[in-house]
Amino acid sequence: SSGGAVGAMRPLLWLGLVLGGVLGAACGEPGDQHYVDGEHRADYDREALLGGQDEAEEYAKLSPEEQQKRLKAIIKKIDLDSDGFLTDDELSSWIQKSFKHYVTQEAKQQFGEYDKDGDGLVSWEEYNIQMYDRLIDFDENTVLADQEEESFRQLHLKDKKRFDKANRDDIPGLNLNEFIAFEHPEEAEYMTEFVIQEALEEHDKNSDGFVSLEEFLGDYRRDPTANEDPEWILVEKDRFMNDYDKDNDGKLNPQELLTWVVPNNQGIAQEEALHLIEEMDLNDDKKLSEAEILENQDLFLTSEATDYGRQLHDESFYHQEL
Repeated sequence: SSGGAVGAMRPLLWLGLVLGGVLGAACGEPGDQHYVDGEHRADYDREALLGGQDEAEEYAKLSPEEQQKRLKAIIKKIDLDSDGFLTDDELSSWIQKSFKHYVTQEAKQQFGEYDKDGDGLVSWEEYNIQMYDRLIDFDENTVLADQEEESFRQLHLKDKKRFDKANRDDIPGLNLNEFIAFEHPEEAEYMTEFVIQEALEEHDKNSDGFVSLEEFLGDYRRDPTANEDPEWILVEKDRFMNDYDKDNDGKLNPQELLTWVVPNNQGIAQEEALHLIEEMDLNDDKKLSEAEILENQDLFLTSEATDYGRQLHDESFYHQEL
């Protein structure tokens, strides 16, 4: 299935989880915590949008004056031409910067956890110990009889290939920048070809260099007794035809494949920027003034523009001297 591509690209899940989980919660989908005994729990939205209960509590501790002071500092930073207005391009650029910042911060934190001996490099052994609590060594050419073990062997070998590709120098182990490229290949241009080849290996079953609709849908087989495909298949077919297959030739070439397996941060950021302007632009001039943002402060603090309020607790965003 198309979910297989996401599964194959484990490091790319971060963005999908943020957007899917957070926006899904915000849209009011029933969940274990969002609805309790059928009653909507409003504080769940605040927790989800701010990044969790701890962040929500920290946000609540800020005085209204301090919230507004930090928010104004962020607005000034977004306003690249200092004309007093935020355009969709300025907002989009800022949101993309926010994505990259938190991806990098997350990878830096992980790097410290993986680098057991503190030598500034993550070795393949250290990666295995952190991920699996033990050193794992599969024979690259020996297929295992147990299906689950063979699936795990395949995933482990993919990890090893990506690890080796991320290592750009001759020094064994990954430095911080190489580790970021390993965990988030979408952030490193030199990993693009590898990402495409990895996706082709998984989905291009007839080895023609393309991914057909049938290959895109994976193991799905239509129920002969059903009158039509289930809803999720109709959605996937629509995505294939309208989102990915740009030249309408019925198959995904390598560049089209890339738009499937790697999240388009630019597109997501632009969409969010336009949404914010649509919601907050009171005088219909297609841009936001500081006054319009402060009028709708809660909306701005529950959007990608402030990473759901998290930027108010991160000096690199609101501190003007940095």
